[in-house]
Amino acid sequence: MTARHTLRDDPRPPPSAPRLLPLAVPLFAEMALAIGMGLVGTVLAARLGDAQGAAFALCNQVLAMLFVFFRIIGAGVGVVVAQALGANKRDAADGAARAAWGASSWIGGICMLLAGVLAAPLLGVMNAPPEVLPLATPLLQLMAPAVLLDAWNSTAGSVLRSHLHARPTMVVNITMQVVHLALAVPLMGGALGWGGLGLAGYALALLAARTLGLALFLQAWRTRLGGVPAGGDWWQWRQRALAPVLHIGLPGAAENVAWRAAYVFSISVVGTMGTQALATHAYVMQLVLFILLFAATLGLAAEIMVGHLVGAGRLHQANALVRRLLGRGLVMALAVSLAVALAGRWLMGWFTADGQIIAAGVTLLWLTIALETGRTFNLVLVNALRAAGDARFPVQAGAVSFALVMAGGSWLLGAHLGWGLVGVWVAYAAD
Repeated sequence: MTARHTLRDDPRPPPSAPRLLPLAVPLFAEMALAIGMGLVGTVLAARLGDAQGAAFALCNQVLAMLFVFFRIIGAGVGVVVAQALGANKRDAADGAARAAWGASSWIGGICMLLAGVLAAPLLGVMNAPPEVLPLATPLLQLMAPAVLLDAWNSTAGSVLRSHLHARPTMVVNITMQVVHLALAVPLMGGALGWGGLGLAGYALALLAARTLGLALFLQAWRTRLGGVPAGGDWWQWRQRALAPVLHIGLPGAAENVAWRAAYVFSISVVGTMGTQALATHAYVMQLVLFILLFAATLGLAAEIMVGHLVGAGRLHQANALVRRLLGRGLVMALAVSLAVALAGRWLMGWFTADGQIIAAGVTLLWLTIALETGRTFNLVLVNALRAAGDARFPVQAGAVSFALVMAGGSWLLGAHLGWGLVGVWVAYAAD
């Protein structure tokens, strides 16, 4: 990273603890818009037909599966930078950021190649129905370069947030999502008599918006952190500097890989139920993401705040903070999931006019109340444990449940016992 000044450890007393609202509000805003963009994309794809809606959802699931590998770097660098800053070790924080950037290039590049070259096999793993696979394969190939762009953007955002620059991170992410939406609507559906490109239009809009986001993130690093990645920072794998990042990131990524593998298996079970079930799953999950938003915001804010407090040696304060955030998260999850379930029929009508899909979706939204209140524990406590340096326990605690309860339960209840989507959702909630 080029810099305008020489960075040294700060001999002054540790800074005051970071506050919740300056972190949580920008995090909430940018995540809400990102989820909103996914919702709008799903609606636009569904208007082309339920097969197109299912293809769109499957491609996003594959990309999310590949994004898990970024967590090796993203989860680790955020914690390492926050702890270093809490201990007034700015040079260590900068070294971790530079090393993470190069590692993101390697991981993002490999995942981009996987998405582009192995698009059909990856979709096949998810049991894409025959009428969906020809639509999903070219879409995933077009979206593949966005994987590398997302790797860089994710690392840039994690570092900025750990420096407590949540507001400029929010501005970049919101700008990126607004541009994506502004381009996706005409490119997908057409304008001024032009018929549009369909699903391909979404992919082109995605690439343009992510490229703009990278440029804006680099500018934010230049103005807020005093420098940008330069030269070897873009491609070198610096093992020594990455060691503390990997110490946190590898177990964190392993947990995400275990969860994602179980989740992908559950979607493959849904795929055997047909296009209608796959479309229902996709539409409901878009609404579930909005319920998840509140707990996810608290979880990410907790990770940053606990990292700073642990770095400064304020362990009792960190413990009290986590308990307080967990209580707030449970109340919000219960209230929001109940509101979405009550409005379920109207919300499902955004996606489709098919009465069977709407009825099935409403049932799943009522089951989501149990699912999301339980998941709040995971989001807040796992992020807090990771920020405190204990990334291994969540993997050990979760791996068996992911495999047996989520994946195994989805097959047993959903397919073997014939409960269908209800069985899959019961397995999610039980996990």
